[in-house]
Amino acid sequence: MTIAEVSQKCGVSPDTLRYYEKEGLIPYISRTEGGVRNYTQEDCARIGFVKCMRSAGLSIEILKKYFELFARGKRTLKARRDLLALEREKLKVRLAELQDTLNRLDYKISVYDKAIASKDKELKF
Repeated sequence: MTIAEVSQKCGVSPDTLRYYEKEGLIPYISRTEGGVRNYTQEDCARIGFVKCMRSAGLSIEILKKYFELFARGKRTLKARRDLLALEREKLKVRLAELQDTLNRLDYKISVYDKAIASKDKELKF
C-alpha cells in the first residue's frame, strides 16, 4: 500500500507516518523499484497500535522504549508489561481528572438550565 492509502486507511497524515518512520516507531518500510513506500498489513497493525497508544497519552519516547524492548524478544516480556502497566496507571489518573471535569461541566450546565427556565438574569461564577 502507498503512503496515501495507509494514511486514509489508518486515519494518520502522511507527514505523521513519515515522522513515525523517522523516529523508529515504524520499522523499515520497503519501497518499490521507483522508491515509493510500500506498506504491509503488519505495518498498518503497528501504526494502529502507535495511534492508539498516542491517544492514550504515551509519549514518542515511551513508545520508542517499548519497541526497543520488543525488538529484543521474549526476554523483555516483563519489562514491556511493566512499562504498559505504568502507562495504564497514568491513564487512570487522567480519566479520573476528565471525569471530574465532566461532572463540573454537567453541574454548571444544569445550573444554567435552571436559570434559563426560571428567567434569572445572572449567575455567580
